[in-house]
Amino acid sequence: MRRPYLPTLFAVLFFSLSVYAQKQGATIDVQHYAFTLQLNDESDIIKGKADVTVKFLKEVPSFTLDLAQPNKDGKGMTVSSVVEKKTSVNFEQNDDKLKITVSGNEGSKHTYTITYAGIPSDGLIISKNKFGHRTFFGDNWPNRAHNWLPCVDDPADKATVEFNVTAPGHYQVVANGNKQSETVLPSGLKQTRWKESAPLPTKVMVIGAADFAIDHTGDVKGTPVYTYVFPENKEVGFKSYAVAREILAYYIDKVGPYAYEKLANVQSKTIFGGMENASCIFYYENSVGAKDIEELMAHEIAHQWFGDAASEKSFAHLWLSEGFATYMTNLYLENKYGQEILKQRLTDDRKTALDFEKERFHPVVDTAVTGNFMQLLNANSYQKGGWVLHMLRRKLGDEAFWKGIRAYYDKYENGNANTQDLRAIMEKESKADLEQFFKQWLYTPGHLQISAKWKYDPFEKTVELQIAQVQNDLYETTVDFLIDNEIHPVDIKGRFTTVQFNVNNAVTNIVIDPNVNLYGVFDINQQK
Repeated sequence: MRRPYLPTLFAVLFFSLSVYAQKQGATIDVQHYAFTLQLNDESDIIKGKADVTVKFLKEVPSFTLDLAQPNKDGKGMTVSSVVEKKTSVNFEQNDDKLKITVSGNEGSKHTYTITYAGIPSDGLIISKNKFGHRTFFGDNWPNRAHNWLPCVDDPADKATVEFNVTAPGHYQVVANGNKQSETVLPSGLKQTRWKESAPLPTKVMVIGAADFAIDHTGDVKGTPVYTYVFPENKEVGFKSYAVAREILAYYIDKVGPYAYEKLANVQSKTIFGGMENASCIFYYENSVGAKDIEELMAHEIAHQWFGDAASEKSFAHLWLSEGFATYMTNLYLENKYGQEILKQRLTDDRKTALDFEKERFHPVVDTAVTGNFMQLLNANSYQKGGWVLHMLRRKLGDEAFWKGIRAYYDKYENGNANTQDLRAIMEKESKADLEQFFKQWLYTPGHLQISAKWKYDPFEKTVELQIAQVQNDLYETTVDFLIDNEIHPVDIKGRFTTVQFNVNNAVTNIVIDPNVNLYGVFDINQQK
């Protein structure tokens, strides 16, 4: 039995500083957020106080946090004061930035208390659920947290966080981490405190406030698992979300220890079908009882390792989050239901990714996107990213693949990585040179296109294969051919490859990639 992970302060500071300090122009590294929020049923105005602890990376006369100022519709946050140790600090809001004028020495740490209020224009979704009840749900991905929280809204700046939420007493409040207290206050109010001790990127820091039915579904290797659903969905919700225990156990066994104090699966009202908020996953409100609930939960729970604990350094490397969650879902389902479901899902994923290329011909690691990161939620990041992992698994073999994945997670848990970091780990653990593999599948747009011809010689009992790569950029890979009920792997590198095989029986048909192990388009014909 494992204790919930509680990182040392040294580990938290080391990971946060070592990554964010490398970002060009970064002047601070946030160590901790303590958000105190007031919600009400009379209006959508929230009142907030943020205690932000920062470490200065260099000596500067000022620094900025991200915070949306009021727009033309009156939605946004207005700061009324910034204080350090009871001393007022000069500040100004402009262009969704909060500039704080202070004198900070390199390496020094300071805590600033920011008092603000307003109606969130985004990030905290205040609405009614399908039963007509008012709800509040954080919805920060990718960089929307600054619409309701003063923060550094960047995945590379990870920090610990706590939420202290005062709301009308009928609400149950859930957030990242462990519940510290729940206190009944005068005037029908209730105060709920949550604290997460592992460092998080802002994209997965959230609260949820609604009328919930709550179930403690059990513990998995020391981690408590909870279900939060709307009371009207209690019976079905408790049953359908309970599969989370099985999923959590699989990932712990295959990847490594779970990073957080609990796992809560929450029926919600946000813009996504599922959102992997650390230890507090939000699912769309009709997910309860949905046919795809198991694969949806497998995807979001996989993110607790990949995307939340081991986060991408920048959104250009989003496949390290979405591609991993896509393939880990496929592996979980393969483990539970067999290889045929893996083949079918890979076939479907391949078609989806190939179709997407016709709309956007970009590599998986897409550095062309510098804003509007929502557009990266595409088949390159998800399906093709998952395919890259599948081909890596087949190239290295299961033992070396899982050894590398576990080593990658062990190194970057509570930190950030990019694609080259993954490659370095996989090369070290497998002793394989993966430069060309990563270049062709992740940094080059497009796909492998094979056009093959075959000829059977009944006298010599041989089959000759003439294999051509049709696409512009040449790949180095292995292509499987099913001939006479036997798999024949062929290594290809150049534009044309010719090989010959001995066979026992007359050959009437040859199949390329029979086990669905290669990403591309394949055509094969008998040569007359």
